[in-house]
Amino acid sequence: MKRACGVLMPVASLPSEYGIGCFDEAAYEFVDRLAEAGQSYWQVLPMGPTGYGDSPYQSFSTFAGNPYFISLRALIKKGYLTADECAEIASGTNDQIIKYDFIYDRRFKLLRKAFEKSAIETDQGFADFVRDNEEWLSDYALYMAIKDDHDGKSYLEWEEDIKTRKPDQMVAYRNKLINDVTFYQFLQYEFYTQWGELKEYANQKGIRIIGDIPIYVALDSADTWAHPELFKLDEDRNPIAVAGCPPDAFSEDGQLWGNPLYDWDAHREDGFEWWVSRIKKIYELFDVVRIDHFRGFDEYYSIPYGERTARNGEWLPGPGLDVFRAAKRNLGDFDVIAEDLGFLTDSVIEMRENSGFPGMKILQFAFDSREESDYLPYKYDRNCVVYTGTHDNSTTYAWIGEMSAPDKKKMLEYVGTSVFTGRKKLTWKLIGLALASVADLCIIPMQDYLCLDNLARINTPSTLGFNWQWRMKKNAFSEKLTKRMLEVAKLYGRIPLPESEK
Repeated sequence: MKRACGVLMPVASLPSEYGIGCFDEAAYEFVDRLAEAGQSYWQVLPMGPTGYGDSPYQSFSTFAGNPYFISLRALIKKGYLTADECAEIASGTNDQIIKYDFIYDRRFKLLRKAFEKSAIETDQGFADFVRDNEEWLSDYALYMAIKDDHDGKSYLEWEEDIKTRKPDQMVAYRNKLINDVTFYQFLQYEFYTQWGELKEYANQKGIRIIGDIPIYVALDSADTWAHPELFKLDEDRNPIAVAGCPPDAFSEDGQLWGNPLYDWDAHREDGFEWWVSRIKKIYELFDVVRIDHFRGFDEYYSIPYGERTARNGEWLPGPGLDVFRAAKRNLGDFDVIAEDLGFLTDSVIEMRENSGFPGMKILQFAFDSREESDYLPYKYDRNCVVYTGTHDNSTTYAWIGEMSAPDKKKMLEYVGTSVFTGRKKLTWKLIGLALASVADLCIIPMQDYLCLDNLARINTPSTLGFNWQWRMKKNAFSEKLTKRMLEVAKLYGRIPLPESEK
């Protein structure tokens, strides 16, 4: 990985007149700004369809894309919708937060209209897409159609015969819900087509896309329903144990994620076939993939199903690097960022070093006055990715205000001042510190470049409500900000050199 820089910005947070960021003109303008600002990467987080809690890390499918990201303007251009029909849903949206309940109630009705007008069954491109993605699309589209038919309930609450995928019931439901199944296939066709065009545009502009692959899938997902043999489930398809993290300094009860755990022996027996398919699909969407919770491949935290907190879990051995070796044998080399944050055992550190994957460094973790931190920049090696903060942290502007006096004193000394100069100036000093570091890649959240407070925070782990809602205001990524980002990227040697200067 060459020395470079980029921006962390979820697609959902892009400005849009229809309530949530999508693959419309604003996304293309964002790419233009990134290129003008000397950036080489855009990190977008996962892009799967979201359910309860609105988190892209709890998706109905690890293969499917979020229908909210489909550009309504593109559907208008195709003649599937009218501008007046779309204007009806624009009036109730907010330009600073995503109102998921409002979007859920109205967006799908509009997408249904587009589907009904599309005559998509006669489109050869659609037919080719359905055929080429049969491995996951058939189960996903049927799963979503049955969920709708059951008022949104998880498959665990369905009748026994369809919950356990009895062949005659699978055929019966597919016939009964054929129109709904085709609708969900249509949504994925539009998502993949539009995203493919946007990604190609970004790549042509010299911008590589970094996406996330959550280590776990959701319990309420097509993946768990379609492949129960790959998870630790009982005979009624309920989890035996679920995923999470133990108590630590940030959470006295730990984090109870609730995802079903993998039966790694079953994955090993078939050569990690499902994982290879998953990784192959993710590289159709992204150029680089951040593996969420990388340490879970070494050891994973298992919490008995039904526990209210993560206190009573235990660490169990994971598959190590066997998943990635299997993927490499089948797919060749691929670019990975290992999310190796939190307490790391010697075996986790050894696993990451053996993988060769760059790990992550977070400046907000660096200035603990009680002990020396591995996140201080002078301790980095080149093979890492440095962030001021991630989607799970406060914005840097807000974090400076939250710091204890001893931690703030240590931070001020490190950036070369003993005087508090204001949070905006210090935010930019920390951005400069990250860019100046030896790390090959530096990724800065867009909120930090904008010096926003915690109204712009993306997610607070282990909480529900007020997460994944921030939207960037239109024109916030201004020419003035673009110029300043370009200047600091040049200053710290993170601009790709023209061929004539290499």
